[in-house]
Amino acid sequence: MSKIYDVIVLGAGPAGLAAGLYAGRSRLSVLIIEKGQDGGQISITDEIENYPGQVVDQPESGPSLIARMTEQAKKFGAERVSDTIKEVSLEGEVKVLKGEKGEYQAKNIIIATGAHARPIGCKGEAEFLGRGVSYCATCDANFFEDFEVYVVGGGDSAVEEAMYLTKFARKVTIIHRRDELRAAKSIQEKAFKNDKLHFMWDTVVEEVGGDGILSWMTVKNVKTGEVTKIEADEDDGMFGVFGFIGTIPNSDIFKGSVEMDERGYIPTVRSHTIRDRVRSDCRLSQRKPMMGKRYRSRSIQ
Repeated sequence: MSKIYDVIVLGAGPAGLAAGLYAGRSRLSVLIIEKGQDGGQISITDEIENYPGQVVDQPESGPSLIARMTEQAKKFGAERVSDTIKEVSLEGEVKVLKGEKGEYQAKNIIIATGAHARPIGCKGEAEFLGRGVSYCATCDANFFEDFEVYVVGGGDSAVEEAMYLTKFARKVTIIHRRDELRAAKSIQEKAFKNDKLHFMWDTVVEEVGGDGILSWMTVKNVKTGEVTKIEADEDDGMFGVFGFIGTIPNSDIFKGSVEMDERGYIPTVRSHTIRDRVRSDCRLSQRKPMMGKRYRSRSIQ
């Protein structure tokens, strides 16, 4: 029979690692299961300057911050497994998680599976993913050195990633469906001072296309209805489109097992028990998520 843990944490982003850390410090046996890279969305963030406790005037990236979190959780005894969970059984005193590599049991499950990028929603997007369309500036910026790049979105993430892309692309244009950005004022101030950053207001992307690689797209002005075709520079033959318009929760495997809202997020309840304090502060609430990212955690007892 496999070991029955006090706590299993699903996900090793900031929420999951924080949960594993607190569980370990509470002298609970804890296992953190992560299918990919520690950090989730923050692991692809190039620059962080608003995380509480980071050293002032020292550069901080998502990977560097997560590396310290991982070591901290390990220090307090959190065990680790790399696996993809395919099925969950959350009934009864002992919960069971079935993965590709094995089966895991625990008295308590903490869901910290995070979210993934929301698609732009235009025709041809899936076909050109990895061929000009991307959702990760840190991953793919170097592919567009000295090319033109377009960023879809107007929130914190979109503007921050657009500024990062200006380090590589010769010109970056933010495409936003409104006539003003939704990003924090401090971020906007930096963006408007960047000479390589341009703006296309009241606009949505209708379609992307090309001959095997992204070389054109059509955009629509939401106020006038005018449709414009944008083509790559003849010498370039291609350009990039990066989407940063929100996230979708990674909660599909829990459908039917836990309560969810209409978007797929899992509501949480406040509690003062030790095991509930294991959860991170990234609950479904009206607060703005730290660093503009939406992470979710919930304890199942």
